Amino acid sequence: MRKIKLVGAILLGLLLIFNLDVSAQKSKKTNKILVFSLTKSYRHKSIKDGILAIRKLGLENNFEIDTSESVSSFTKENLSKYRTLIFLNPTGSNVFSDDQKQALKTYINNGGGLVGIHAATDFCFEWEWYGKMIGAFFTNHPKVQQAKLVSVYPKHKLMKGMPGSWLHTDEWYNFKSFNKDVTVLVKVDETSYQGGKMDNDHPIVWCHKFDGGRVFYTGLGHTPEAYTNELFLKQLLMGIKWTMRK
Repeated sequence: MRKIKLVGAILLGLLLIFNLDVSAQKSKKTNKILVFSLTKSYRHKSIKDGILAIRKLGLENNFEIDTSESVSSFTKENLSKYRTLIFLNPTGSNVFSDDQKQALKTYINNGGGLVGIHAATDFCFEWEWYGKMIGAFFTNHPKVQQAKLVSVYPKHKLMKGMPGSWLHTDEWYNFKSFNKDVTVLVKVDETSYQGGKMDNDHPIVWCHKFDGGRVFYTGLGHTPEAYTNELFLKQLLMGIKWTMRK
């Protein structure tokens, strides 16, 4: 009888260990993020810095990073593995096939998240759905320079711990086809730099729930230095975490 009880206890213990291991694997799987940085036109030198910074955020916050510069990553099956996608300075038009576009759309429709960094608005110009999803399309920019950023929604959870205003050096995109349904979090003060063309109503960081998913975009992130900037990384991390929620 004791042997039977002992064997039963061992089996129960092994079962618990197995279940814990499976649960850990499932948890690990659901915290995977895909960083996509394919460039078909201009390539930002800061992409490598961005990947390193995002990997560091992942290690510190328990999410796993995959990277890709291949459109073959965009299948329904593959995208379903990820809690969120990060479009890190991708560029170019007519990049995706119709099937790949549908895979991304289905991913968002099923509750997927997407974080767009800087040149994510300089991408897929031919695709109206993408423009609405990311929030706007890039038109042009002046030279890299310092500008004043202003919080326009300080009580939003993605602004927690962010100052009311601060200075940042970056490449300030002007936008067209702006989706007015997004929630603007930060604007750039066009009186603080040269080359703004949006009548000093210039959104630069925003978010929204779109077609079933969550999307966060920041126009910052052109320079390598951005990826060591405490405030930029702080808000980027909040954006990543927000898009991972369903």
